[in-house]
Amino acid sequence: MRREEFKMERTGLVEIGEVLPITEGKLPNSYYYTLGKAYAMSANYAVSERIRSAEGRIAEIRETEKGYFVTVEFDE
Repeated sequence: MRREEFKMERTGLVEIGEVLPITEGKLPNSYYYTLGKAYAMSANYAVSERIRSAEGRIAEIRETEKGYFVTVEFDE
């Protein structure tokens, strides 16, 4: 089980347990991921760290002083 964190701009967009697709985006030297219909964005990942799954399950939603963060579990 792989767990990755995504940044969400506002609350109420996703629920714990929900399974959502991810979309991979490519930068010149890295990859990033969008959760669902642009509900949240990942950090940048090196080629060796790419997420292979097409969807993930929401495991946790938390609020910090920097915003909302969603932890997503992938079957990898």
